[in-house]
Amino acid sequence: MDIKLQKYWHEFCKKHNLDVNTPIEAFAFGRTDEEANYLADLVNKGIKTATTSAYDFYIEDSLPKAGNYSIILNANDEPVCVIRNTDVQITPYNKITPEYAFLEGEGDRSYKYWREVHDEFFKQEFKEQLNEAFDPKSLMVCEFFEKID
Repeated sequence: MDIKLQKYWHEFCKKHNLDVNTPIEAFAFGRTDEEANYLADLVNKGIKTATTSAYDFYIEDSLPKAGNYSIILNANDEPVCVIRNTDVQITPYNKITPEYAFLEGEGDRSYKYWREVHDEFFKQEFKEQLNEAFDPKSLMVCEFFEKID
């Protein structure tokens, strides 16, 4: 973690009486700068309270867990806010519900919008990362979170 993020994390820990050695991850959502800024803004406003990633891209012991903290970054790798996972569920992509899609906070928050955007995202990601076609039955890591600060 670079100095800027370390300072941000230390200030966060001091403010929230949290041990600075608490494990933390820092990342930006999305594949482009535009997506990173858009999604970070949704999280910062409390609109986006869930995110989905492909199970196939995790090593078993690296799966997110309830209680994990993350620093959300913008496109310039600057910290926007801190979130904490409240729940993590492994769900087949084609079983993700409209209620969950709404929590992702994107677009008009409809399931139709969510599917269009995520179908394209996962098709591209599976092709690039695994050189495989995306299967709608693929397992997904569905993270529910709350913005802390």
